[in-house]
Amino acid sequence: MTEHAPPRRPRRARRRRIVLVAALAGALLGGYALGSAKAAPIGHWRSTEGRAAYLEAYDTAFADLPEPADTHDVRTDYGVVRVYRFAGDGDAELPLVLLPGTASGMPVLADNLPSLLEVGDVYAMDLLGEPGRSIQDRPITSDADKAAWLHQALEALPEDRFHLLGLSIGGWTATNLALHHDEHLASLITLDAIQTYDDIPLGTVARSIPAAFPWMPKAWRDSFSSYTAGGASVEDVPVATMIESGMQNYRMAQPQPTRITPEQLATLEQPVLAILAGRSVMHDPEEAAATARSTLSDARVEVFPDASHAINGEYPEEIAALVDDFTTEVEAR
Repeated sequence: MTEHAPPRRPRRARRRRIVLVAALAGALLGGYALGSAKAAPIGHWRSTEGRAAYLEAYDTAFADLPEPADTHDVRTDYGVVRVYRFAGDGDAELPLVLLPGTASGMPVLADNLPSLLEVGDVYAMDLLGEPGRSIQDRPITSDADKAAWLHQALEALPEDRFHLLGLSIGGWTATNLALHHDEHLASLITLDAIQTYDDIPLGTVARSIPAAFPWMPKAWRDSFSSYTAGGASVEDVPVATMIESGMQNYRMAQPQPTRITPEQLATLEQPVLAILAGRSVMHDPEEAAATARSTLSDARVEVFPDASHAINGEYPEEIAALVDDFTTEVEAR
């Protein structure tokens, strides 16, 4: 296990990273609490106006991303998955596929794309059954269903194998896929994945309750977002506006992610790069690192001791360097 010292960052970068995953984590438990309500069999927008407000925020946040080379709307048995392809400059033979966290949309990865494109080509998608441009049209009722739609989306892409990188619940989603359908996975990269190496602490669950109800004051959700980002203030930038709109205007209707057990982790055959935040409140970082080291048969565990759950915006270049080194080693085998 390697530990990484914190870099010095300019003010704009520090401010931007505060909201990238901080607001996202504020949506994490609340979004799935909303999704557990018996209102509709599929995720849906609460109103036409709410959908329009979210998509406007999505497009504003998307403007900060590099121009995609292609945009795909992939039909699966559970709905249509929006997938973007970005042409990279690196030497990686296999593309990366990026999965965002919950209640956001793939623009939450805006800070990571420039440095990851130096590794190679990148696909990024909106999770099905979540806010974004993917459209769910069939119930998702189990972990197997969650794996099935992602497997079908990868099957539709031109390449046969991928390095799969997931942020927060995206890390759980990537690991869940590996447990059910690993045919297209060259490697697995989890970025402070939740419900994967440790349980969500009860204190975090309790503090997330205000995020579960869109009619509660925005300041209450911001307080929890700040908590997940190590106490940093949440500021109004496009990605934060997008996430807040997703929390308010989209109702998820799928089960919460089931904790992946150590026994399940031990069955994974793909090389795994597990990146963990030392100050994450979404699990016990020491316990999570110990679980990853003791259960994964082919793993590299990296801990950033001063990182919060907003690690992707705090350390984008360092994460990309680890991904580059890891994927190069995997492809050389």
